[in-house]
Amino acid sequence: MDCVIGIVGKDYVMFAADTSSARSIVVFKQDEDKIINLDSHKMMVCAGPVGDRYQFQEYIQRNLNLYALRWDVPLSTQAAANFTRGELAYALRRGPFQTDILIGGYDKKKGPSMYFMDYLASMHKLKKAALGYGAYFTLGLLDKFCKKDMTIDEGKEVMKKCIAELQIRFLISKPKFILKVVDKNGTREINLEEPAMV
Repeated sequence: MDCVIGIVGKDYVMFAADTSSARSIVVFKQDEDKIINLDSHKMMVCAGPVGDRYQFQEYIQRNLNLYALRWDVPLSTQAAANFTRGELAYALRRGPFQTDILIGGYDKKKGPSMYFMDYLASMHKLKKAALGYGAYFTLGLLDKFCKKDMTIDEGKEVMKKCIAELQIRFLISKPKFILKVVDKNGTREINLEEPAMV
């Protein structure tokens, strides 16, 4: 039931995720943050069952922090995505995690990047992506409105269009979304209604 959207702009990666936690016909809460910070310049968002999603996100976050402590060097976004993909592949035949994942980050030398992974451990570097049932409604909008080198405000406008479409067309109510961005200044939550502060 998750709705997750990610886009890469000129010098940032932006994620939007619904804040609903539900199972079957029951909504547990409407304030869950599905986007976690892996470190100061990397974020991860998952779609899937709550238990698998939460456990896998925390496992990846802790292992990336452990690597940075051991070697005094944080992994790049690409290296973090490859590590995550390796863990998904390892778990696939032992006790698979039913999670689809977006990892986004900003590296000083390479700039912004975003990686998509599904529960079968395939991985692709993308400029725009959507996960969960929300993908049925938003991928066409992302294709139409995303362009190269978008500013943060332009990215927010694309996100607004996608969220508005979900709130009109999707059978399941998704009243609230959280929006986060990572750029050279690090990760932060931003408000859809307010102008972006660069």
